[in-house]
Amino acid sequence: MPIRNRLLNMLAPDDLAAITPALEPVDLPQGLVLSQPHDIDHYCYFPLSGVGSTVIVSPAGNQSEVGLFGREGMSPASALLDSDRNPCRVIMQVAGTGLRVETSRLVGLMDRRPPLRRMLLRWAYVVNMQMAFTAQSNAIHSIDKRLARWILMCHDRLDEDELSLTHEFLSIMLSVRRSSVTASLHVLEGERLIYAERKAIRIRDRAGLEAFADDAYGSVEREYQRLLGPMGDPPPEV
Repeated sequence: MPIRNRLLNMLAPDDLAAITPALEPVDLPQGLVLSQPHDIDHYCYFPLSGVGSTVIVSPAGNQSEVGLFGREGMSPASALLDSDRNPCRVIMQVAGTGLRVETSRLVGLMDRRPPLRRMLLRWAYVVNMQMAFTAQSNAIHSIDKRLARWILMCHDRLDEDELSLTHEFLSIMLSVRRSSVTASLHVLEGERLIYAERKAIRIRDRAGLEAFADDAYGSVEREYQRLLGPMGDPPPEV
C-alpha cells in the first residue's frame, strides 16, 4: 500500500514491510516540537503532510533555520547517524500528519538491514547538503533571493499554492528583521511572482520564482533526485 512519504516509498518492499509494523500515525500540529536541543530523541518522524523546520538556537535564545523537511524525508536525521540527540530544535511550521517510530527500533532495523541503512543514510546526506547550502545562501544571497528559495522549498512539500505563514515567523526562519521580510515580499509581489497577505503567501508564478531565486535554489533538490528520486507529489494513499 503506498504511503504518502517519499522516503518510505523508496524503500525496497521487504524493508518497507519490516518497518511498517513499527510505524504509528500521529498528528503534527503547527508549533509542535519534535526534538529539543540535547534532549534524547525517543521518536523519529516521517511526515505525510505539513512542513517542519530544523532550527539552531543560540545561547542567547536567537533562532536561525538551517533546514526544512516534509513528506520527502524524516527527522531528526541525527538518529540515522547513531546519535540519540542533536543540538537543534525541530518544530512543525505547517501543520500536517505523519508516522513516528521509536528511535531504538529504527536503529535496530538499520543494523539488521544494510539496504535500509543505505537508503536512510542517503537522506542524512541530503539533510547535511541542505544545511550547507543554507549557510552559503545566508552568506552570499540577498534577502529577496533567500525568501524566494524558502518559498520554493515549502511549496515542494505541500499540495497547495498558498502557504499559511506570518511575517513574524518568516523573520525568525530567515534570521532577519520583520521589516526586511515585508520589503522582500513587496519585491516578489512587484515581480508578479506571489500574492502576500498578513498571514499567507500565494504563489502566482512558480517558474518565475525559480528564475528569480537563481542559484539559491535547485542544487539540493537535484541531489535528492539523484539519490532518492523525484521530489514531486507522492502517490495517493489507498
